[in-house]
Amino acid sequence: MSYVIKLVPIRRKEELADRFRAQALYEVKSEVYGCCIKLLTGTQSVATRWGQSFYFMSQNIRSHGRLYVVNVPAEEKNQVCYDPQSKTAFLLNFDYYGWIKSLALSVAGDVLEDEHDIYSLHGACLDVNGQGVCILGEPGAGKTTHTYGLLRRPDVRVVSDDWFFARVYGPDILAYGSEKNFYIRADLAKIWSEFDWLVERAEFDGEGRAVVDLRLVIGKGRILPLTTLKKLIILKRDAGDPEFVRELTAAQALSILERHDYFNPHLLVSTPFKRRLRKAFFGALLERITAYEVNTTEQPEQSQMRIREIIFPGNAL
Repeated sequence: MSYVIKLVPIRRKEELADRFRAQALYEVKSEVYGCCIKLLTGTQSVATRWGQSFYFMSQNIRSHGRLYVVNVPAEEKNQVCYDPQSKTAFLLNFDYYGWIKSLALSVAGDVLEDEHDIYSLHGACLDVNGQGVCILGEPGAGKTTHTYGLLRRPDVRVVSDDWFFARVYGPDILAYGSEKNFYIRADLAKIWSEFDWLVERAEFDGEGRAVVDLRLVIGKGRILPLTTLKKLIILKRDAGDPEFVRELTAAQALSILERHDYFNPHLLVSTPFKRRLRKAFFGALLERITAYEVNTTEQPEQSQMRIREIIFPGNAL
């Protein structure tokens, strides 16, 4: 992760809010799975992209969490000061919107985790005939590539391509999306030509990412607000491992998730209390679903077929 998080007390938060108040030319309140998250920034492009990412919320609703996105020439780039008590984050000198979006989701996740037993998963969530499939993995393992590869099938629907929230309901794990639009890479069409039209019309940032309305390509009916998770697929790239697909026990999967901080580098707080909460939730999740590990060192088409065999046994094409 290329930004630094520093936890600050509420008194310091008040000092920073006073310091940056004049920069807050744009204030946008948005809904993130029932939370009101407020953006305060002086950068119009950030406010515009934020509006593309999230659903708007009434300005009369009081915010549960806040993000100040500010520029401070005297400070280093990509610094985060976060007050867990007031759920307020100050993002100093960020030029990559993708991190801003993820930190907004993380602030909401902090609220939901503490107060509502709802947890963040930094991954894709798809639905196949009411059965949810979650795809996690480290950067570069192919999470985005294979999520969009699966969406070429008309029987696959999407809840989220990057971040979703989940909670335990008796024997089930329900997964919920929260973003209005989706994030794509500029090289998507080089791998899956079906997305040429979307890539050609997208406006990409300096990192080669764009916020897009996926409904224009796959249709409104294939964007779902929630699903019931049944399978978890963890992607990795390990040229030294000759095994491409491995079914995992709950204990094996939990060990992998813990070792990689649940594949979520954007979690703002990692205290012993938080780690206990997350371990209990992911333990409950893994008792209710089937988990797999897929090594994606083959060509994308070959790895895609292995993933499809997990989701569609005997009907991968």
